[in-house]
Amino acid sequence: MDRIIVAGASLAGLRSVESLRAHGFHGEIVAIGDETHPPYTRPPLSKTSLTTSAPLDEVLIPYTAEATWKLGRKIVGCNLDGGRVALDDGSSEDFDGLVIATGLRARRLTIPGPVGGRHVLRTLEDARELAGELQPGRTVLIVGASFIACEVASSARARNCRVIVVAPEDHPMLRVVGAEVGAALQARHAADGVEFHLGTLPVRFEGTDRVTGVVLNDGTELPVDVVVEAVGCSPSVDWLAGNRLDLTDGVLCDNTMRVIGTGNAVAVGDVARFPNPLFDTVPRRIEHWTMAGDTADRAAGSLLGVVPDHVPFTPLPSFWSDQLGVRIQGFGVPALAEEYTLVSGSLDADFAVAGYRENTLVAVFGIGRRRDVSRLRTELLDSAVNSPV
Repeated sequence: MDRIIVAGASLAGLRSVESLRAHGFHGEIVAIGDETHPPYTRPPLSKTSLTTSAPLDEVLIPYTAEATWKLGRKIVGCNLDGGRVALDDGSSEDFDGLVIATGLRARRLTIPGPVGGRHVLRTLEDARELAGELQPGRTVLIVGASFIACEVASSARARNCRVIVVAPEDHPMLRVVGAEVGAALQARHAADGVEFHLGTLPVRFEGTDRVTGVVLNDGTELPVDVVVEAVGCSPSVDWLAGNRLDLTDGVLCDNTMRVIGTGNAVAVGDVARFPNPLFDTVPRRIEHWTMAGDTADRAAGSLLGVVPDHVPFTPLPSFWSDQLGVRIQGFGVPALAEEYTLVSGSLDADFAVAGYRENTLVAVFGIGRRRDVSRLRTELLDSAVNSPV
């Protein structure tokens, strides 16, 4: 193998370049990304990037691994059998090996109304545009109640905006923290001044060139200056169409991160769907920051043939969310949990919570209580199912 294309130049792409070099690859690496910026970290985009005028170098990720970086170029097609990717400028690049690291793109609402004043938050440019809109006294509507949505709500309140959260769930962050914790965190945001319209959805935006209001499906009408569409992301896989791959939810891989149906491609980061025998044999995408490095290391070892296939890949997902001046820290896959147990503390203060599936610990998270969260993390690793893939 002499030439490897890394499709994607964000965190997962960068970690892939570094891992290929660390595993001894001395050939040519070309990393291609559609953003013009060098690799940067995304977690600050919903936090300090919205509340301060932080310079670009505060989110850039230092790197020294040798590669050719083609930035501001989008991959629009791929012939895996022929070992070639097509770029949006009409050029193409050949490869012996391919690392798929194209990540996610933000979903947009498809409802009537003007587009002016409506934002998503996925890229650095998204954050810069939104930050300019968060002026004191403005009413900011956030559609969605995920971690990202609640982080934006906290940031907007810090900018003295009126904040309204609209979402179909009964509680914010429901899929991650469960109903009881979600209700407690909702109460904290409400005490900070965030207004919630849960169990509802927007059906129409008012205004001509720019949003001035929203109509919800329960008939409620609200004045709005700025809209943040925090309704999730979709894997960026369109460019892989026609290669007989399973692209139903990202790129289907085996436990070694090799793309099913290929002999020369691996996938990493948010776009990769793979089984983790730490929990079970079901392939899943895990959209956590730490997974970029974990999957990149294993994928590089697999692509180069230096990590034996029989060695199971069992990364422990970890995540965090900064809201209202506190950090929620967690491990595991909360979406698998069927019930939650308060292990220590109080939901209106610091706490540690465990999530179980069929009496097996699958997730832990908390605010503060580091000793308890650390103990539960160890218990999770000890009790998780280690079934063969």
